[in-house]
Amino acid sequence: MTDEASNEWDPESYDSDTGFVHDYGASVVDLLDPRPGERILDLGCGTGHLTADIAEAVGQSGDVLGVDQSAEMVESAREAYPALQFEAADARTYAPDGDFDAVFSNAALHWIPGDDQPAVTEAVAEALVPGGRFVAEMGGVGNVSTIVDATVAELAARGSDVSHPWYFPTVGEHAAVLEAAGFEVREMRLFDRPTDLEGGREGLSDWLDVFGDSLFAGLDASEREAVVTAVEDRVRDELFDEDSDTWTADYRRLRFRAVLA
Repeated sequence: MTDEASNEWDPESYDSDTGFVHDYGASVVDLLDPRPGERILDLGCGTGHLTADIAEAVGQSGDVLGVDQSAEMVESAREAYPALQFEAADARTYAPDGDFDAVFSNAALHWIPGDDQPAVTEAVAEALVPGGRFVAEMGGVGNVSTIVDATVAELAARGSDVSHPWYFPTVGEHAAVLEAAGFEVREMRLFDRPTDLEGGREGLSDWLDVFGDSLFAGLDASEREAVVTAVEDRVRDELFDEDSDTWTADYRRLRFRAVLA
């Protein structure tokens, strides 16, 4: 979503290796409860699959716009859904024309640094009609901590000083951000969601390939491969099931529904 924390996205790999993002996102669309005729903004739309689900719900009388910082993701979304509207934009500064009944976001807000979260939330408030709703899911405190901690530890052992780039807040931290922007938090919960990774024995390396660019900045291909192999060894006992050849990532999600007061 932002220059500081985003990967160099490969839309094809994103869809093939992390299809669970769309699958789990369906329940966030249910929480949004899009209605016929509504105008809805999908913030951090990625390759547009959930945007399309929302568009189907609002029907021809509604209006849905998908926005993502990654031009590659937006191009892929436009190719997949040519009848829908998609724009490449930074969530911190985006100022759309007109007002929306709702803003939706799935698996995107945690890519924006914590210091920039107030700017994003204020921009969302500016985009909404009075009483409009903001519905989102993101990584919460402790999200994929086993994988991230092992990766940071391995990099440190090799002389790299790196910390993870994501914003994984507590309930209280993010509720305060929403309330400061004029939202009333109606629902918010933090929950564990262990997630089986696609790709069998390659599942963890594929996941790191999609999401780990910022962690591996400055490493050449051989160094990166060595780190990934070492990370697999560090977490294998905890996250890999030999019987099913499946890696399970220790996801924790923060999901909320807030209304502009």
